[in-house]
Amino acid sequence: MSRINTLSLEHATDATRPLLEGVQKKIGFLPNMFKTLIHAPAVLTSYLQQSATLGKTSLSAVEKEVIALATSQVNGCDYCLSAHSFFAGKAGMSAQDIDAARHGQLNAVAILARQITESRGRLANEQIEAARAAGIDDSKIIEVIAQVALMTLTNYLNNVAQTEIDFPVA
Repeated sequence: MSRINTLSLEHATDATRPLLEGVQKKIGFLPNMFKTLIHAPAVLTSYLQQSATLGKTSLSAVEKEVIALATSQVNGCDYCLSAHSFFAGKAGMSAQDIDAARHGQLNAVAILARQITESRGRLANEQIEAARAAGIDDSKIIEVIAQVALMTLTNYLNNVAQTEIDFPVA
């Protein structure tokens, strides 16, 4: 049972309702995480704006899912692990790839995302150099940090709220 009640689309503000309808249309339903965010229209709007903006980075859809999985695993967010395992499968990732991404072992992006999350951004020089040696340039390092930050918001929200999982459970 969620510790923060989910709200229906009827409770959304006039400004956020069209945004939520867009999420519903894109995913096919309105996930409980968004029904929780209805309580805080400014946070909901900020999350959706940041998500849209980060959609324009050089990171591929698979790389974004890898970051989401690695970050959510470290942060212990079952809701996000379930949601992003689902989305990763839709993006073409195999079950083995999803598991490796969760544990920060799939590729350099997974390793970096896990390290950033575990260290709360306090990477050692060797970790940054390893990322660069693996082909992750400074702009992509910054993009990974931004994705980790966005995922941390949803991880913490869902951990605090104990959001009921409405995706296939990972």
